[in-house]
Amino acid sequence: MSLNLIFAGTPEFAAQALEALIAAGHNIKLVLTQPDRPAGRGMQLHASAVKQVALKHGIPVYQPEKLRDPATHDPIRAVEADCMVVAAYGIILPQAVLDMPRIGCLNIHASLLPRWRGAAPIQRAIEAGDAETGVTIMQMDAGLDTGAMLLKEAMTISAEDTAASLHDKLAEQGARLIVDALARYEQLTPEPQPEAGVTYAAKISKAEARIDWTLPAAEIARRIRAFDPFPGAVTESGGVAIKVWRASETAGSGTPGAVLQADGQQLVVACGEGALALTLLQKPGSKRLQARDFLQGFALAAGNQLV
Repeated sequence: MSLNLIFAGTPEFAAQALEALIAAGHNIKLVLTQPDRPAGRGMQLHASAVKQVALKHGIPVYQPEKLRDPATHDPIRAVEADCMVVAAYGIILPQAVLDMPRIGCLNIHASLLPRWRGAAPIQRAIEAGDAETGVTIMQMDAGLDTGAMLLKEAMTISAEDTAASLHDKLAEQGARLIVDALARYEQLTPEPQPEAGVTYAAKISKAEARIDWTLPAAEIARRIRAFDPFPGAVTESGGVAIKVWRASETAGSGTPGAVLQADGQQLVVACGEGALALTLLQKPGSKRLQARDFLQGFALAAGNQLV
């Protein structure tokens, strides 16, 4: 069954869902995405991943800064859509907009609700050490990811998953599930979210990037994976910032932040509990390097202190 849809989303996670809906034969009448933002060294305006997909397929694009003013709702109302699909849009939809489509608005959320409502469910699941996450398709209401659930599918978080790798797997899962949900919408029974188990995934800030070496090694390792690619876990030696992209727990103890080993093959740093072998690092203006290659161009020795 082909539906007349509005699609609201901004990043690559949402773009994959839009491509899947187009491929499934739905009629995308309008795409909402955030305004073009400056990016890159030249800070030139760049279209969102969703906008690029829309333009490729000749779909009209609407880019309001906000949707608080009722006058901004006119292009949405004019579509007379069956449904609006929302994925990582980043702009609050007022109740008036939620009520416009015939069957309302469906959201693709990258967690097993009610766990990790909010802006950064992928990163927070890794940071917390969750064994699994997944995607929930829910009927939107005015709350923050509080709507009734239509479909939910779990996915294991591997010990090697970063926010980037888990994002890609969840984006594919979400694209598949939203197509399935629309195909079976009349047969699906909305399930209210339970009150137990609610957690919130606060937006990731750059201030969280600094590695706190007093934390246990396991917790720091999770944060390193959770903050890849943004904001990137960072430490400092001699006033030079070092980004740490991969690390694994290893034997060792000492003053938190102290370099225990830097012998050309391994870079081991003491933590509040245990130690970490830092295996993929990056200094300013360089690329990500394996520890042995990094140490060839950056002087570190046992006894040095990272802060």
